[in-house]
Amino acid sequence: MSEPIRLLLADDQALVRGALAALLGLERDLEVVAEVGRGDEVLDAARRSGADVCLLDIEMPGATGIEVAAQLRQELPSCRVLVVTTFGRPGYLRRALEAGASGFVVKDTPARALAEAVRRVHAGLRVVDPALAAESLVEGANPLTEREREVLRVALEGGTVAAIAGRVHLSAGTVRNHLSAAIGKTGTATRAEAARVAHERGWL
Repeated sequence: MSEPIRLLLADDQALVRGALAALLGLERDLEVVAEVGRGDEVLDAARRSGADVCLLDIEMPGATGIEVAAQLRQELPSCRVLVVTTFGRPGYLRRALEAGASGFVVKDTPARALAEAVRRVHAGLRVVDPALAAESLVEGANPLTEREREVLRVALEGGTVAAIAGRVHLSAGTVRNHLSAAIGKTGTATRAEAARVAHERGWL
């Protein structure tokens, strides 16, 4: 029998990591070799463990799964990435694939299907949740520029235009222009609504 596929699990919820490890560990050709709870721990853990496939959550402390996918593509291109997340948002799907992920599935995927997704990703294939793929096609690409996303990420936390400008090192007038553009692109009425909608769609 060939060597098992070595897996790294990254999720900030210990119960979720434990459940994934237990389920995937039942497969004879899969072996969980590392578990971490922060995004900024993944790269070192992947190097130390010799992981073949990293299963990443999206929202983790330290670094998001999307940021980690980009790091792994740059630093450990032989290690494949499968995003396994609660947040089934089309914007996240598109950004994860652009960052270098080979697959994107939601956490309620049946255990057998998840194991098969791992095998396919390890084999160099792409695996995407079909419902999300269809929704992503309908919704289209993220219309926000990088600056608009940066301003909206800060706007999510509240605060005045001046406070946002200080955080992103732009003038208040420039911040107002970016917020106005983002409000128009999200079809909302206020910057708070624009930030919320962009977050819900996975654009941030």
